Amino acid sequence: MAFKSGSFATFLIVCPTCFFLGIIFSLFPYDYPILWSTVLTPPAHYDYLEAHLRFLHASPPLIPRILHIVIFLGLAGLLTKLYKPSESNMLFDGASLVLYMCGVTVYIANIVKGLRLASAGQYGAELASSADEKEQILGREDSLKVLSASNTILALVLVGILVLQAGQWYAERKDAQEVESFATKKTEKESGDATATASGASTATATKSGRQGSQRKKSN
Repeated sequence: MAFKSGSFATFLIVCPTCFFLGIIFSLFPYDYPILWSTVLTPPAHYDYLEAHLRFLHASPPLIPRILHIVIFLGLAGLLTKLYKPSESNMLFDGASLVLYMCGVTVYIANIVKGLRLASAGQYGAELASSADEKEQILGREDSLKVLSASNTILALVLVGILVLQAGQWYAERKDAQEVESFATKKTEKESGDATATASGASTATATKSGRQGSQRKKSN
């Protein structure tokens, strides 16, 4: 039987998603001047961002383990809801799973790689092994911009998951209301038919009794 939107599986999806959004929001003060501000980003801001990324990458092993456990919990919640799915699960949870895997891909391909580059402090020409690669590999500022853009993409993906889960809850709620309304109307109709049948039976009985009484009087 498929899980409903208010089940524990949905809790496993929504909570990790909000957890990741909180992490991204904590990085927004660093990302905003790079991506969204109309003022030219001062070079010192890149130093602040790089120092912060190095601090994150050098965190104790327990921190990334907790992060990966939370990622696994969100994935487990999606897979649980897709076990013997209903039409609603296939539509909303299937799309949520696609977005979730896109987020995991962005995390592995861009964010983890960006953290390693920032921690090593080597960009662009320093990583090139030939003259042709020097023009292809991004420099320091561009690498940090890509990392900030990846955070924004990941935030949009996570918001999309929350929207899909909220849409599923709303759709199932409306379906439940329609089913309840239909059942109420059906019950009222059956009650009305039963009342009409009982009234007709009572009238027929009274008429029959009156006829029998008249026949007895005539026979007397």
